[in-house]
Amino acid sequence: MKKGFYKSISTVLALLVLVSTFSFTVDKHYCGSFLVDMAVFSNATSCGMDMSSGMDMSSHSGTDVMDKDNCCSNQNISVAGQDELNISFDSMDFDQQVFIAAFTFSFNNLFEGLPQLVIPYKNYTPPLIVKDIPVLNDTFLI
Repeated sequence: MKKGFYKSISTVLALLVLVSTFSFTVDKHYCGSFLVDMAVFSNATSCGMDMSSGMDMSSHSGTDVMDKDNCCSNQNISVAGQDELNISFDSMDFDQQVFIAAFTFSFNNLFEGLPQLVIPYKNYTPPLIVKDIPVLNDTFLI
């Protein structure tokens, strides 16, 4: 029980360190207000409607579709992870160090099991009572 608990806590803490240092980028391509493509760790593919995609503007002069601004947009969401994990106990004052030491000691002793109570007559049945001997030996004053 105790070893399994320690293993699960250490696994959770290792995953917490991994997630806190992990950074990634999400790239989204919108055409108007509709999401066309979304990519993690790479660039989103374009829908081909970009003004910068090499379309010839001279043949479409005067149309309402081409006179508008570019309808496509790209959105980049970057999540930056933590770079440094240097935790030093030198920056902690004496009260914090005493608290951590007391907490660690009490947490380790929290899961210490109680000694098992040994009952020697647990598996034996009591003897059958033929006569109620205490009542036979009692004296009743009336």
